[in-house]
Amino acid sequence: MIRDSIKAAQISAMKAGDKPRLAAVRLILAKVKDRDIELRTATETPDDDAMVIDVLQKMVKQRRESIKLFEEGGRPEKAEEEKAELVVIEEFLPAQMSEEDTKAAIEAIKAETGAAGMKDMGKVMGLLKERHGAQLDMGKASGWVKAALS
Repeated sequence: MIRDSIKAAQISAMKAGDKPRLAAVRLILAKVKDRDIELRTATETPDDDAMVIDVLQKMVKQRRESIKLFEEGGRPEKAEEEKAELVVIEEFLPAQMSEEDTKAAIEAIKAETGAAGMKDMGKVMGLLKERHGAQLDMGKASGWVKAALS
């Protein structure tokens, strides 16, 4: 389970005295704990790994946006901190699909659903996320789906 590997990484970072890595791992665990608390009142709880992957993907997206804003704002030291956190977070995500594999998956879904234009984008994106959501950056995939449907 991904949660167990994150906890093991916390222990190893503590033993190694790696403070930046330890801070990033603790941040991940805090976000996962927040999601656990949110889900206490939910009627349906997702698979644990799926929930952790969702949290990690949101954290990756936030870090990428922050890096961009810090670089535009002339704060390279803060951008470097965010990049270091991003590396640690991405460590726990499953291997991402390559661009070629993603485009092949999009074409397969497009053929399967008979999607022909932009009006079918939601259908294609929904199936893509359902089948490959853990292995994709949905932001990049959205652009590729648009290109495939236009």
